[in-house]
Amino acid sequence: MKLVTVLSTLVTALVLAGCGADDSKSDSLTVYSGREEELVQPLIDMFEETTGMTVDVRYGESAELAATIAEEGGNSPADVFFSQDPGSLGAVDDELAELPQGTLDRVAERFRDSGGKWVGTSGRTRVLAYNTDALTEDQVPDSVFDLTDPAWKGKIGIAPTNASFQAFVTAMRLSAGEERTKQWLIDLKQNDPKTYEKNTPIVEALATGEIELGLVNHYYLYLVKEEQPEAPVANHFLAKGDPGALVSVAGAGTLASAGNTEGAQRFIDFLLSDEGQRFYTDSAEEAEYPLVAGIEAKKGLPPLDTLEGPNVDLSTFGAELSSTLELLRETGYLS
Repeated sequence: MKLVTVLSTLVTALVLAGCGADDSKSDSLTVYSGREEELVQPLIDMFEETTGMTVDVRYGESAELAATIAEEGGNSPADVFFSQDPGSLGAVDDELAELPQGTLDRVAERFRDSGGKWVGTSGRTRVLAYNTDALTEDQVPDSVFDLTDPAWKGKIGIAPTNASFQAFVTAMRLSAGEERTKQWLIDLKQNDPKTYEKNTPIVEALATGEIELGLVNHYYLYLVKEEQPEAPVANHFLAKGDPGALVSVAGAGTLASAGNTEGAQRFIDFLLSDEGQRFYTDSAEEAEYPLVAGIEAKKGLPPLDTLEGPNVDLSTFGAELSSTLELLRETGYLS
């Protein structure tokens, strides 16, 4: 009888200990973020304040984090992958869980995974930013294919290790073909473009006159202008259908191995809530596009539905990422 009592007590203690561990986990969330800390930490702070949860964020390049997730497999500590681009999300499609249809339906079909594994959280378009002291807007090319003109030698800034540049190259491969894309990369290389780690340094280099043109996402201009209101830099929106006019998204997905699936879902739903979407209009220094219907973009931006990039499916970018990276290595942009 005493033995039964002791065993019963031990079982109860183990169950309570297990419950305590689960409760502790439910109060914390691990996010792998390919989005820059200066861009999204205020949004994550809002989530913590709203929910009372603690978020542990690991920041890094989206492609590198995708590789880490793939290597970690079911042992990954990540609950959520918050990526700068759809390609990195698609690259770990096998590691992601399907999202509820209600979550997916918060955004238009073109801004989410056709298989339901990830959803866009904010939108952006690629642009040619330019130094307004050096150029008038009518002097700025309307197509990225014009950047191989020798007149632009040494005057262009790019970020080949950045996920957004890689997504743009994927869009060119899918819309213009492998051979034309490869030749463009070779010809651009001969024009001695200056390379930067990220988009922000490109815009800052434009402001100092180090370069005259920069291939970036549109919102980095606003980020730099917040610190340097008089910076002589503006965005030029490229011709409709041009690969350089890619309209893409940042996005998020839940890891199938997540230890806190409920918290992960709350995080993604927060990103798509009216409050989370208004962050890009009301609070953020940058000016990304909200993707949820009814939430206005920041004043001065062309409406999202008027932007028309190449006719490509963002859901395919994950499967294409390895080929894009191989092409960039082959043409000398990556080591």
